[in-house]
Amino acid sequence: MNVTDFMQTMPPVGLALIFAAGLTGLTLGGDWLCRGATGLSVRMNIRPVVVGLTVVSVATSMPELFTSLAGSLSGADGLAIGNIVGSNIGNIGLILGIAAIVSPLVVRARLIRADVPILIAVSLIFTFLCATSLSRWDGVWLLLLCAGYFVFLLRRTGQGEESDIDVGEVEEAARHSPGRIAVLISAGAVALALGAELLVRSSVETASRLGVGDALIGLTVVAVGTSLPELATSITAALKRQADLCAGNIVGSNLFNLILISGVVALAAPIQVERELFALEFPVMLFFTFLLWPVFFTGRMVSRGEGVVLLGLYALFILATIHARAGLW
Repeated sequence: MNVTDFMQTMPPVGLALIFAAGLTGLTLGGDWLCRGATGLSVRMNIRPVVVGLTVVSVATSMPELFTSLAGSLSGADGLAIGNIVGSNIGNIGLILGIAAIVSPLVVRARLIRADVPILIAVSLIFTFLCATSLSRWDGVWLLLLCAGYFVFLLRRTGQGEESDIDVGEVEEAARHSPGRIAVLISAGAVALALGAELLVRSSVETASRLGVGDALIGLTVVAVGTSLPELATSITAALKRQADLCAGNIVGSNLFNLILISGVVALAAPIQVERELFALEFPVMLFFTFLLWPVFFTGRMVSRGEGVVLLGLYALFILATIHARAGLW
């Protein structure tokens, strides 16, 4: 009996447990890999702020990357794209909304001046590329954009601008011994790979049993699940009165979802994008992205009231997606 046949014989409770195990593997694996890679980089005498902008940013995107990659390689293209688009919508509507409700978020001027316009431009480019399908050449172009954004970040840091990374956490990770670093990196990579495999297989089987496309699962359950580490980090930062880090981290996470994760996934295996996604999900992703600008402009702060609005809009999106794709109303 192969893995697919085994999944088909599992009761619903068993599938839920496998999904939870996959999500746990992604969460722990991402954290272990991030701490190990950070410690290794600082031991190589790379400045903490540079590590934060590069290694930490990439490592914290690993759960989404492994999940989308596993989905694409297994033929679940809808789940792969749904995870990317759903994560970007969830980062703004769910995570930014909840973090602002916990503590109003201060927005740095450079986010309004540079990062949000870049995110808007990249979101439009990504949507245009997905209008047909994401080919390997599209993946190359997206990764070139990613490299260009890294250069932009490093040059800006060299000019004295601050990073949206908690440098104290980077320096703490540097205290790990070489042996511990090796264990963290190895265990993190294994946990991510296994977690992504379990999450994708259980999600695809669940979608099949419910009679819905795997894109719906990717847009909702998987997208929220792979964003839980960012949610926990944002809430912790807000509780620590480090709310100014939240907005920048969310914008950065959305950028890397579009140019790094989708670039790597498309380069590994071309992705067929469902036409139905352009009726609701892509327009909603662009709406939430454009919405960042006026929200950030209002006193350069995301207030609790605006957080409630963002959360409400995200709830409406989830309900509309379920209605449009599953016909559960």
